Amino acid sequence: MKLVTFHKPQQDARIGVLQPDGRILDLQTAALRDQGHAVPAFSSMLDLIRGGPQALQRARALAGKFAAEPSVLVPQADCRLLAPVPVPEQMRDCLVFEKHFLQARANAAVLKARLLGDSSQEAIAASASGVGAAIPQVWYQQPLYYKGNRFSVVGPDADVHWPSYSRYLDFELEWGIFIGRKGRNIPASEARDYIFGYTVFNDFSARDAQYRETEGRLGPAKGKDFDTGNAMGPCIVTADALVEPYNLAMAVRVNGEEWGRGNSRDMHHRFEDMIAHISRDETLYPGEFIGSGTVGNGCGLELDRWIKPGDIVELEVEGIGILRNRVVAAHNPA
Repeated sequence: MKLVTFHKPQQDARIGVLQPDGRILDLQTAALRDQGHAVPAFSSMLDLIRGGPQALQRARALAGKFAAEPSVLVPQADCRLLAPVPVPEQMRDCLVFEKHFLQARANAAVLKARLLGDSSQEAIAASASGVGAAIPQVWYQQPLYYKGNRFSVVGPDADVHWPSYSRYLDFELEWGIFIGRKGRNIPASEARDYIFGYTVFNDFSARDAQYRETEGRLGPAKGKDFDTGNAMGPCIVTADALVEPYNLAMAVRVNGEEWGRGNSRDMHHRFEDMIAHISRDETLYPGEFIGSGTVGNGCGLELDRWIKPGDIVELEVEGIGILRNRVVAAHNPA
């Protein structure tokens, strides 16, 4: 089942089931038709997630019962999709694709040289020699992650505003999960039961700010934290609908041209490993988001190709859908 949060003019945000024909089954309207009263679990996506298996089963039953009922179906042309969970309970983003890590670390030498005003030949030589490219052993031993800004989330077709302090804004081809159950010290063998569903994630990054601040052994901070910087969507695919999530094709296109491609099979740590590690002596709650990190060849830094204001970035993950966003000029140009 594909779940969405959507907005119609002069209405509050609502949640629904994305139908094969592209229309959205409004869950609250369907509940009113079916039972004559509103269902608290259908007030928002967070409420649905917190409602657990019973609420999800209720949604599934309504989607089947009213699949052909026009009064509860909303054409996408009449509404706007928001991020599936507009404000997640928590956001963590991991780094689990080895190819991305290697290529990004190597090409960071090129970017740093440019920022310092070094010659292009020197930068190219530094990158070719693999300066700084070795991956720390801790990366292989455990998932690494940072905590993102849950208030900067936007959905499909939303504008992403270029941060005024950055010259090198980058996209990142990722996907992620929403936690569906409260848990602590969760074994990896049981962790899949805690996954509510999957979505596409674009962790936009101000690369120059990121590499400047991480010299201080903290962060990322302003490299990641700016309004509209976390794009998610277009839907949540429930965990039962992706029987084998670790063999999904992933692609990124800029203005219709494919720039990179990868596959979820290349994750060194899977989501079950991330859940087990993060939940060590720490409680996870329904509605928390955990990102995969960028797939190999999934960002401009790896390719040394850079987006500009006006570009349209599309991320596609097989079985989930396409997350499309336009990059626009800064709110307050430097």
